[in-house]
Amino acid sequence: MVISYSSSITSSTTSTTVFDIGNYKTKFMKIEPQTCNSHPSPPKALLIATPSEAGSYPVLIFLHGYLLYNSFYSQLIQHVSSHGFIVVAPQLYLVEGADATEDIKSTAEITNWLAEGLHHYLPSGVEPNLKKLGLAGHSRGGKVAFALALGKIANISTNLKFSALVGVDPVDGMDKGKQTPPSVLTYIPHSFNLDMAVMVIGSGLGEVKKNPLFPACAPNGVNHRDFYSECCKPACYFVAKDYGHNDMIDDETKGIRGKATYCLCKKGKSREPMRRFVGGILVAFLEAYLEGKSSDLMAIRDGNVTLPVELQDIDFLV
Repeated sequence: MVISYSSSITSSTTSTTVFDIGNYKTKFMKIEPQTCNSHPSPPKALLIATPSEAGSYPVLIFLHGYLLYNSFYSQLIQHVSSHGFIVVAPQLYLVEGADATEDIKSTAEITNWLAEGLHHYLPSGVEPNLKKLGLAGHSRGGKVAFALALGKIANISTNLKFSALVGVDPVDGMDKGKQTPPSVLTYIPHSFNLDMAVMVIGSGLGEVKKNPLFPACAPNGVNHRDFYSECCKPACYFVAKDYGHNDMIDDETKGIRGKATYCLCKKGKSREPMRRFVGGILVAFLEAYLEGKSSDLMAIRDGNVTLPVELQDIDFLV
């Protein structure tokens, strides 16, 4: 079953940077697994943001954070899609324990489904270019993305090859020595043996406790800094100074879990600047490593673009 999930978005003016909404009109769809369907059904429920005009577009799989809904990222994935990308955001689980093995397995199954199933659900004339495939994840979703790309679980692999990997404030557990299974971090610098470009995005407030009764949402020892230290070139690293672990999700997140996103993690003054930054830097990175157009990413590196946020750290391994 395919449900049109929201109205299309377009840019009201010509976009000047990747941090603006792009020029592609987008369609946002919700697809539920179906047992009686003429088309191959996805293994998990999906949100898909896609350009609506005919063409061939790169594909990004985006994985949600721990106990969050994929719908909480609707504004972010539509931003990316409006620049000419098909974004597939699965709901990996509703209730889950500490072990991420099933998440990794589900992500591999979804990746393998793309070739046979995705094109059936896209607008007429829209084709996924699966030779240009990226994988990204937020928080625990970032851990899952790295674990799949690194082959951390034996006998779990994909038929398609990823060309770009992104961790959005990735987290590998509660603390160093308290990593959740399967552990991703080895604490050996530049040990990630990945045949693809990698980007790590961090939040400056993610390692700050919101409440003394709860741990930080992205604790020291298992957060973005540790992931980036194990990356090999080509890789890039950006940390937004005054923004928190969940500040890239939608402005309004409803329900108990939606309210928890405000209460459990230290946050900035507004989500909109961090969401624009994450969306824009995703676009610039994907343009560079999926489409061979590096001008936007290099302009950001060289300080030639006004950013929506102040950066605490920026680094490139080339």
